[in-house]
Amino acid sequence: MSGERVPEGDWVVLRSALDRRVITEAALVLASMEIPHRTQWRDHVWTLLIPAEALQRAEAELHSYQAENWRREAASPAIHTFDRGWTGALVFLTVIWLLPNLEDWGSFGWDWREAGTMNAGLVQDGHWWRAFTALTLHADLGHIVGNSVFGAVFGIFAGRYLGSGFGWLLILLGGAAGNLANAFIQPAAFLSVGASTANFAALGLTGAFMWQRSRVESRSWKRNFAPLFAALALLAYTGVGGERTDVVAHFTGFAAGAVAGLGASTFDIRRLGKSGQAIAGGLALALLAYAWLRAGSAM
Repeated sequence: MSGERVPEGDWVVLRSALDRRVITEAALVLASMEIPHRTQWRDHVWTLLIPAEALQRAEAELHSYQAENWRREAASPAIHTFDRGWTGALVFLTVIWLLPNLEDWGSFGWDWREAGTMNAGLVQDGHWWRAFTALTLHADLGHIVGNSVFGAVFGIFAGRYLGSGFGWLLILLGGAAGNLANAFIQPAAFLSVGASTANFAALGLTGAFMWQRSRVESRSWKRNFAPLFAALALLAYTGVGGERTDVVAHFTGFAAGAVAGLGASTFDIRRLGKSGQAIAGGLALALLAYAWLRAGSAM
């Protein structure tokens, strides 16, 4: 806050505040402009004093600094949370645990694994739906448990910052895009199943989104890049181990999610509202259902 202009010999009080950081920030601005100043704890508040003859210039510099900061912060919305992320995570777990039962029951007379596996050669021949359906199939119990844990954790973060509906729509699209890219990198005989491509899409999505949004805040470069560094570290730590790990799919999924996160960061997600989030979540489920219908009809 601005303090009363109290004479201090040739010095006057320019600012006073209870929070020392306010005074320190103003003092740094004056220091950068080589305006003499000093800070002081007086009458239970921090004060910033300057020579009386520098008052007009100091006020102008602080006003310019505050106006520039306001424009920078207004240019892009800050990071908001939309929900706890549990809704999307629970739907994800329901879907991937439902599929083994449908497969065991032979529902609709389908061979679900044959119809939905990510077969690189068939994807290259136009079976795009396998990029979606393969995300819901798993090799064994250990495989599905591992993907459940990582998917729920990464998905909760994505849901918190992008909303459970919109966030999981982007995760699904990122996972499918990662599978499509992987299909055109691998040999035609390559087969894969599992939600891990979507899990790493969620990781890339959240890391890139939070990195871009954090840049609007006045932080050091280390803090600005912290979300992206954390996402890359998790990718390196969890995405390259294991005998049957499809490393290429993990990286393509992460890259696809990161691209989606960068795109989403330019949009004020609050404009979607609850109805928009619900529509986005419904669209994700509809895309997955349509992919399985295509898979079943193509058998």
